[in-house]
Amino acid sequence: MSHVMNTYARLPVAFERGEGAWLWDTHGKRYLDALAGVAVCGLGHAHPRLTGVLQKQVAMLMHTSNIYEITLQEKLAERLAAISGMESMFFCNSGCEANEAAIKLARLYGHKQGIEAPAIVVMEKAFHGRTIATLTATGSRKAQAGFEPLLAGFVRVPFDDLEAVRRVAANNRNVVAVLVELIQGEGGVNICQPEYLTGLRAICDENRWLLMLDEVQSGTGRTGTWFAFQHSGLQPDIVTLAKGLGNGVPIGTCMARGAAATLFKPGSHGSTFGGNPLACAAGLETLSIIEDDELMRNAVFIGGFIRDELRTRLAGIAGVKDVRGAGLMIGIELAYPCGELVARALEAGLLINVTADNVVRLLPHLIYTREQAQLLVDTLVPLVTAFLAKQISLGSAQPVVQSV
Repeated sequence: MSHVMNTYARLPVAFERGEGAWLWDTHGKRYLDALAGVAVCGLGHAHPRLTGVLQKQVAMLMHTSNIYEITLQEKLAERLAAISGMESMFFCNSGCEANEAAIKLARLYGHKQGIEAPAIVVMEKAFHGRTIATLTATGSRKAQAGFEPLLAGFVRVPFDDLEAVRRVAANNRNVVAVLVELIQGEGGVNICQPEYLTGLRAICDENRWLLMLDEVQSGTGRTGTWFAFQHSGLQPDIVTLAKGLGNGVPIGTCMARGAAATLFKPGSHGSTFGGNPLACAAGLETLSIIEDDELMRNAVFIGGFIRDELRTRLAGIAGVKDVRGAGLMIGIELAYPCGELVARALEAGLLINVTADNVVRLLPHLIYTREQAQLLVDTLVPLVTAFLAKQISLGSAQPVVQSV
């Protein structure tokens, strides 16, 4: 009997060690990791340079609490400000905590304007976390079911739909902010149009709203720039970050600029573990390695290679609806629920994920080589084609034939 709460539908495998893009289970079998701990381990497993820094930090100091000054936290905040254009950072331990901080900032911003019940515009199919506030902001009834009553103060609209946001602006005087992922990871690797962010920035400026971007999954170089918003050249008011920032050491941050940068005062918010010396050492070294090894450029090259190969190999296959992505966030949308592909890939020595029921999600490490990318494609494509052939033969659903 396990004494661990049954909150995960775990696969029947336990990993013992890792090296780069590879993992070995407790029986010695090797797996190519195309999930990176769900976009966490951008540097791969057991990166020697990061390992050395962490070993040194553990031997010196791991935690003191935010009652005291933390030199490494100041250094990481300065580094993040330089690469993001943001002005102030609140450090925490995870993406949902970073988003909680953003939600609190938005509400505080609204109250300071005399709005008694501040509201935030959020998107369908969004995922912002599993705390009560971030679960309410999340656009998944499946995730929310059983946890009602949810919080008031959120207005939901379709993703990538500026007109829907404009209608809210015209009819709801309580709105103070928009919270959005530019790439919806859990929602199916959905990517907004380039003009969407431009339009949101304009709407927010016109209405004195805060533009808040959830870059928990898309940040830290995964799309080929430090943050997905940097492809547009525009600047948000709040950005949340976690996952890849510590390469496996828990750390998150809520970054703010302008009016939002100075809203929090002592006692407004806090975290026992947030921004401790160990986490900040991990964050600083992770950022340095990404820059020194030109891993953002690699994310663009390898991500483009994988998508091109998938599109070529899956072109014209009945049941393949789309191959999309940015950098090393890649989704293969199928016409059928395809969760069983995760177990089939595991048997073949490949780690993948399925999200939104019918989207194969790939989140390879930023260090992937072309040879590893080719192996990923060579392993995955036969699994996908065999799965689709079976579904069509069984008449599971009406397949969609579309060139990708």
